[in-house]
Amino acid sequence: MDPAPHQKEFLACPTPSPGTVLVNDRICVQTEENQRVIFVHGVAFSHYSIEDRSAEAYAMVMLFEEGYADQNDIARCLGYSARSLRRYQERLRAGGLSALGRPRGRPAANFPVRKEIHQRDRTILRLKAKGMSNRWVAGRLGLSETAVRKSLRRLGWKPCPEPDLNLPFPPEADSQAEQPPVLASKLVETPPSAAEPTPRKMAHPQNNSAAKSLDSNPLDRSMDRLLAAMGLLDDALPVFAPTRNLPRAGVLLAIPALVASGLLATAEKIYGGLGPAFYGLRTTLVAYVLLVLLRIPRPETLKGYPPGELGRIVGLDRMPEVKTLRRKLARLASLKGSHQLGRDIARHRIAERGKVLGFLYIDSHVRAYHGKHTIAKAYVTRMHLAAPATTDYWVNDQRGDPLFVITADANTAMTRMLIPVLNEVRELLGPRRRSTVVFDRGGWSPKSFRNLLAMGFDILTYRKGRTRHIAENRFTPHKARLDGRQVKYLLHEQPVRFLQGKLRLRQVTRLTGDGHQTPILTSRWDLRVIVVAHRMFERWRQENFFKYLREEYLIDALTDYQVEPDDPTRSVPNPARKAVEKELQTARAHLRKLQEHYGATAIDYIDGDTLSPAGFEMAEEKNRMAIDKAKGRIEKLEARRGSLPPRVPLADARKGQEVVKLSTERKHLTNVLKMIAYQMESDLVELVRPHYKRVDDEGRTFIQMAMQDTADIEPTEDELRITLAPLSSPHRSRILEVLCQELKDEDAFPGYSAANALFGYIHVLKQKADRSSTAHVRSSEIRNFSAKTGRS
Repeated sequence: MDPAPHQKEFLACPTPSPGTVLVNDRICVQTEENQRVIFVHGVAFSHYSIEDRSAEAYAMVMLFEEGYADQNDIARCLGYSARSLRRYQERLRAGGLSALGRPRGRPAANFPVRKEIHQRDRTILRLKAKGMSNRWVAGRLGLSETAVRKSLRRLGWKPCPEPDLNLPFPPEADSQAEQPPVLASKLVETPPSAAEPTPRKMAHPQNNSAAKSLDSNPLDRSMDRLLAAMGLLDDALPVFAPTRNLPRAGVLLAIPALVASGLLATAEKIYGGLGPAFYGLRTTLVAYVLLVLLRIPRPETLKGYPPGELGRIVGLDRMPEVKTLRRKLARLASLKGSHQLGRDIARHRIAERGKVLGFLYIDSHVRAYHGKHTIAKAYVTRMHLAAPATTDYWVNDQRGDPLFVITADANTAMTRMLIPVLNEVRELLGPRRRSTVVFDRGGWSPKSFRNLLAMGFDILTYRKGRTRHIAENRFTPHKARLDGRQVKYLLHEQPVRFLQGKLRLRQVTRLTGDGHQTPILTSRWDLRVIVVAHRMFERWRQENFFKYLREEYLIDALTDYQVEPDDPTRSVPNPARKAVEKELQTARAHLRKLQEHYGATAIDYIDGDTLSPAGFEMAEEKNRMAIDKAKGRIEKLEARRGSLPPRVPLADARKGQEVVKLSTERKHLTNVLKMIAYQMESDLVELVRPHYKRVDDEGRTFIQMAMQDTADIEPTEDELRITLAPLSSPHRSRILEVLCQELKDEDAFPGYSAANALFGYIHVLKQKADRSSTAHVRSSEIRNFSAKTGRS
């Protein structure tokens, strides 16, 4: 809106004086008579006479090297070319300020360049050789970081190779010949007396129980970060500071379950480490799992959480943030160990929780893809359409807890994935252990059933296709108490045969109140009929797990944008044949409409309402011609379809397009970590089950609230005391007290001992008057676990 005529501008924009040229928003050049002044941010940067070409050339070079403007803008505003500015820059670097003056006579063909390094360059290289950062060097010399970076690139500087922590002694002198051709140590000649002594290498913290942090202040880990930058630290040790009302510190209740899961030991065996880093392998895995349990929606939302508060929970000054977390996951994914990690975790879980593996639920989970690449499609049930997606096959135990996951190649159907998945299960269970596999109609295949029975598995699934209706008076009521609750069904049982009588199975049919009949097939003849029906309908536990995972554990959303080459020889449906079938379907629909119109015309003529004999003959002839034409088109399309192969190689199906598929390694790694987080929640829920009547409805909600609880952390000489605040209601605070008491019992987590803990074992000391829960950790145990308590 324009201001009123009587109003004046509050801050009027000053009019540039004559002779003023704006280079950019920071630099302006003002010329009066034969004098010229260059201003940077309103401050005089250079003042010289127009006739002094050396001063002008020096001013242009300094403007560029300080990073105030680029070459093109500077040269254009002062009437030079960018090539001239680069020439001045080379002259100043080679011969100093005197070289900027125009030499007498004709210039030589090759301008002489001094071979010795400029004093400023020697200073930069000397500071870089001492391990200083570009920002520190720029601040010391009064330059910009960009100028330092360009000087290093021009000099061909490369960082010295990182020291190998596995070598007990420094490398021999002969190894210098294998280093890159240009190093800071070669460009800067340092007298022997000025050379710094070789620092002693720190012992690997994972292998030395007495390893300690060199930082006395837990809130300032500068020394550990420096050691990590120097290649002397593989992972920062936890150092706790006294803290009051620390939000989300209740997530430390999950530490015993995390240790019992075997994740840390298994990951160290597979990956070894991430190299010298402040956030090493242990810290990365612990941080990621705890962030999952804290319901951080996605890595980008970490920007909304104070990194200092999250870092104090794990004994660090800061929690790894978005870029660091993504970089660490990319590093782990590049090692290609996620599948072995998942198998080893599943094997550990089976050894600890083998009693719940009598029934295994197998189902696929489709993850839709909304990117720009062309990948295989899959049917997304919740969207009711086929869309670009990838398919993961999960195996859950009879409680619904995940056991392991496999990513299918090109969205392979369940009928083809059952055998590979159960081969993995057989390796985990052993050759003699028998289990019942429960899956939905997507795995229906009598031939596959016979193969599964030969592998030593029993089957339990829905029957697919039309079945004979059973009279309602043949159903009998059954009721029992299973899994702690009362169940009641109307059931009918009968034997059925498939594959021309070679496969004999047991069919149990359920009758609902609306008369719907649901047939179930199984090879288990020893189970009660109500147990068969109950285990089949409990398959929804796995569906609830998928929904829970999608809504609660979203930290891996958009975790990977990468693609990888797909197999060009992989057989896929022929897209040309599919297009012909679509045209054929449209042509047949058009033929049906013509036939309906022909019948309606004949009925109208018989009724004698609208058509005369001559009109009927004309309409009949017209309809017959249209029908014959439609039939001819259908015959041509059928002949064309018959000439096309049903399946072709992927490279032929995507001519002119890149043959790629989504990279699955990083996503599989995050799936394994989320699976472990879900198992940890399940273990904590089972601990409070005997004491919480509504555990089936509110168990996970209670665990979630407990992990979000505020706590006080008080490190002392011999223990780490964690005091949890009361929850929203007294009965939940009492359950929290019971949970802490259960964590005190070593039998709560089989295989858990003080020698394997991360921060130490959590014990309950006492119950305060405010009903808060207090736990402590022995510092002697912490030292054994490569952790350390500290005071601020």
